[in-house]
Amino acid sequence: MVGIVIVAHSRTLAEGVAEVARAMGVGEAVVEAAGGDPDGGLGTSIVAVERAVERASGDDGVLLLADIGSSVLTAEMVVEDAREGTVLLADAPLVEGAVAAASMAAAGADLAAVRAAAEAAWEHRKRS
Repeated sequence: MVGIVIVAHSRTLAEGVAEVARAMGVGEAVVEAAGGDPDGGLGTSIVAVERAVERASGDDGVLLLADIGSSVLTAEMVVEDAREGTVLLADAPLVEGAVAAASMAAAGADLAAVRAAAEAAWEHRKRS
């Protein structure tokens, strides 16, 4: 199963998005949170993201979803350091993308399909 890691500047935000994605995903999606700096404040930690990737890692790879700025840069560094094709970053809205990704992962989709589902979440408009 594809694992999912939520990368955010806030530990609370990352944990909240992970909670929603796990609750709304169908089945047993593995969704880990990596938020905040090492001291518990706002920021990002490459070590926290790498540990979350390890926890979420299965045979089918890991998809990262990030909030903004340095979280994206940190996620990109983790992707670059991983074995090619095993960890990918989605260009997706954080909450909607995480829910879509968790649903697809729980259904047994491969990493490319899980990322495509997350990125397709841009199409779910909140108003017409």
